[in-house]
Amino acid sequence: MLKPVRYRLRSCVWEITLACCFNCKYCGSRAGRARENELTAEECFSVADQLAALGCRRVSMIGGEVFMRPDWESIVSRLTSQGVRTAIITNGFLFGSEHIEALKRARVESVAVSIDGLRETHDAYRTRGSFERAVNTIDTLAANGVPVSVITTLNHENQADLEGLYAVLCEKPLAAWQIQACSPMGNAQEGGVDHRIDPVRVIDFIERNMYSAPFPMGIADNIGYFTENEDKLRGRCSGGAPFTGCRAGLSAIGIDSVGNVRGCESMYDERFIEGNLRERSLESIWNDENAFAYNRRFTKELLTGACKTCEYGSRCAGGCRSYAYFVHGKMYEAPYCAKELIKKCQTQ
Repeated sequence: MLKPVRYRLRSCVWEITLACCFNCKYCGSRAGRARENELTAEECFSVADQLAALGCRRVSMIGGEVFMRPDWESIVSRLTSQGVRTAIITNGFLFGSEHIEALKRARVESVAVSIDGLRETHDAYRTRGSFERAVNTIDTLAANGVPVSVITTLNHENQADLEGLYAVLCEKPLAAWQIQACSPMGNAQEGGVDHRIDPVRVIDFIERNMYSAPFPMGIADNIGYFTENEDKLRGRCSGGAPFTGCRAGLSAIGIDSVGNVRGCESMYDERFIEGNLRERSLESIWNDENAFAYNRRFTKELLTGACKTCEYGSRCAGGCRSYAYFVHGKMYEAPYCAKELIKKCQTQ
């Protein structure tokens, strides 16, 4: 019998298919075609049952494009019928009014639509008309009482669209807006995308608008860390939401469409696969004392660069583990720490 560990699973990002109507040049998972031998409906039901049994509270369902899998509704229903709150992330291109009743039957908690810039930028990344369809999806969801948010992935090019996109989104009844950094993995690594952003500029944008915005807005875990308003920058402007280190393998996991388990679905590299659900149960993978060692065995002594001497090192743990790995291969050193960038500017 496996020795239980002290970690409690709370959240999961589950890629149920790699099929997608796009093949974006910055897609970290290289989505487009479904993988051969993706999990069957019955296998997905088993995964859902295992997530619920381990106490997972929330699942974010992703693709590819979720709505390209015909049985998505039954898989979501299997989760929500056991009390697992489930959200869907979509590009909004294939969404129609016929999906509304399915979302309600499945008791989907919310839907997030990916919008990565103003019309010209967004369409250039995907296809002509995709921006309009994404905006129409937001309107359709909101009009039918389904909470809808927007996720924007920034790179060197589209960060210039932030102000203009904010003006557009302020006209929409959003539940939230999250901004994240493009990670140089998958297509983004191979397609010549300049992933670099100015995190200080992004944080300044959030700070200038977060109190007046008609919806909560904030940065994802791969932007930061520990600047003056750190505890307010992740969608809770009243405070109390500072970055507390990468949660991969501590309270969160990722599952891909063929059943591979990682600590996070943004750790899209074979070296981070801890097991496959066709070969082992989720419980045995999660409770394996040798799994997720990069976080479960973290000590401050593993930190490198400026993180090694940082006063927040033991708490921040070097920032987003995946982003650090794909940007410069150093898992315990934040490549673009906003705190350090500000410090450098002040000393120059």
